[in-house]
Amino acid sequence: MKKTIGLTLTILVFVLGGCSFFMSEEDAISKTYEVAKSTFEKNETKTNHKTDSFSLYIPDSMKISEESKSNLILNEGEQTFILFYNPKEERKSKLNYQAASEKDNHLLLKSFEDEGRFGYIRVMPVNEEEKYELQVGVGGVKVTTYAEKASLMDDAEKMMKIANSIAY
Repeated sequence: MKKTIGLTLTILVFVLGGCSFFMSEEDAISKTYEVAKSTFEKNETKTNHKTDSFSLYIPDSMKISEESKSNLILNEGEQTFILFYNPKEERKSKLNYQAASEKDNHLLLKSFEDEGRFGYIRVMPVNEEEKYELQVGVGGVKVTTYAEKASLMDDAEKMMKIANSIAY
């Protein structure tokens, strides 16, 4: 009986939580783009943290480890997220996107915009297998991390919420 319950729970964990683990790289990247785009379009994240230079939303699971006038280093467990903020760039600036597009080895580089904002997402492979550099940006804000394939979608959503929330 205990073995049956254990096997059932194991299968349930893989089916519900591990779907992206078994997803192809192409599917994971495509779904990551959709998540980033829909999060950008929602644009309803409220700020919950104030720095000396700006206000922003930081998920409860993240902690600030370093802070300067235009950078924040955020940690979520062992994962590091680097936020860069250029106050001279407007929310519809394409400067960070143009810089991101200069690297040719991206697996994904797509942009989205509305009347007052310009956003993008970039995914690049890292030398390690199943590891990616993920970067999202809105105007003069960009957030970058290294992520595993299984966490690309969740990370992109959190990062876009952060980038979207910066109060200029």
